Amino acid sequence: MERKPYALEVEAMDLGADLKAAGLELIDKESREPLGGEAATQIWAALFPALAGGEFFTLDFFSHLERVREFCRVHGIAFREEAARCLVIPQPLPEQLPALLARFAGETFGMRAGAVARAGDRALEDDLSRRGLDAYQAAYSRYAFCAVCDLADGWMTVLSETLWPSEILRRVRPALASFEVELARPN
Repeated sequence: MERKPYALEVEAMDLGADLKAAGLELIDKESREPLGGEAATQIWAALFPALAGGEFFTLDFFSHLERVREFCRVHGIAFREEAARCLVIPQPLPEQLPALLARFAGETFGMRAGAVARAGDRALEDDLSRRGLDAYQAAYSRYAFCAVCDLADGWMTVLSETLWPSEILRRVRPALASFEVELARPN
C-alpha cells in the first residue's frame, strides 16, 4: 500500500449539548502541521463540493469585504450583499473555487449548504453581519450543514444535524481519491 503524505482527519466534536459538530483537519502526516500551499488549495477545492453532496452551497464572508468584493469583480465571480457586513458567494464554479480558496485561505469564512442557501437567508446574513460565524449556531439546523473554515490552520468545523464523521468521509472519499490524502478518524 502506498504511503500518503497528507491526512484528512475527521472527528466528532463536543461543543455542547445543543450543537452537533464534526471537525475536519488537513495535515502533513510527517510534521503534524496544517497543510498549506497549492496542495491544500486543490484538496479543499475538491472537498467543498463533495461535502455539499449535491446540495447548493454558498461561501459567507463577514470581514475584509472590500478585498473579497474586488477579487470577485476581477475574476468574474458572482456575489451578493444584502446584509450590511456579509458578502455571499453563491456556489462558485469549479474552475473559480481553487483561486478563491487560495486567495482567502488566510481568512476565516463560512460555508453553508442546502435549499435555504439557494434562496438566500436574510435573517442569517444580518446575524452574520452582527455576530460573525457565531450566527451559524442558531441557524445550522435549517441547512444540510454550516461550516466555519480556517484553511490557513488546516481545519473546518461542520455544524450539522445529519453529517457525522462517517458520512463526511463517505462523501469526500471519491473526490479525494486522486490526491495523496489518507482519510482518518483519530481516536
